[in-house]
Amino acid sequence: MKLSQRKKILVAVTGASGMLYLDVFLTELARLDVEVHGICSSAGRQVLALEQGRGPEELPAVSRWFDEKDFAAPPSSGSSGYQAMVVLPCSMGSLAAIAQGLSTNLIHRSADVVLKERKRLVLVVRETPFNRTHLKNMLAVHDAGGVICPPLPSLYFKPETLEEAARTFAWRLADQIGLDIPGRRRWADEVC
Repeated sequence: MKLSQRKKILVAVTGASGMLYLDVFLTELARLDVEVHGICSSAGRQVLALEQGRGPEELPAVSRWFDEKDFAAPPSSGSSGYQAMVVLPCSMGSLAAIAQGLSTNLIHRSADVVLKERKRLVLVVRETPFNRTHLKNMLAVHDAGGVICPPLPSLYFKPETLEEAARTFAWRLADQIGLDIPGRRRWADEVC
């Protein structure tokens, strides 16, 4: 039996602000040959409705959604075959749970699995300013092998809309998980 060579990515949505970044990132992933699964917390569902006017099932690219309370879902096991996990946006509560290894829901458990399997975990933390606890939790995730990647667009590309700004961040995020977005602009292209 031949194993699939198609990349499998897990995207988790928590209750932080910044759903525009999620929407644009998933739109970019929809252009690739990659399998995307998702988990959305109840708070994430609420913020997504407030900011984007829709539910997670209406987002592009995600072929399968798991309930945050379903600890028997595939992402709770290291054998599920995900190459990377992105938490976008990542609330400070989810950051704290992941930093401390608390599996209070499927998002936290999946992040723990990704770290223990030495796969790529990227947390798109959304809060400002950071307090000392936030910074300590970010350092704990970093020390465990995760990547802290706040949603900071590349303004040197001179984006004219919020969507264009979010797209520059989506490109950086895709780089972090080993995906190449067609048409992605890079600094060298701009200055050379």
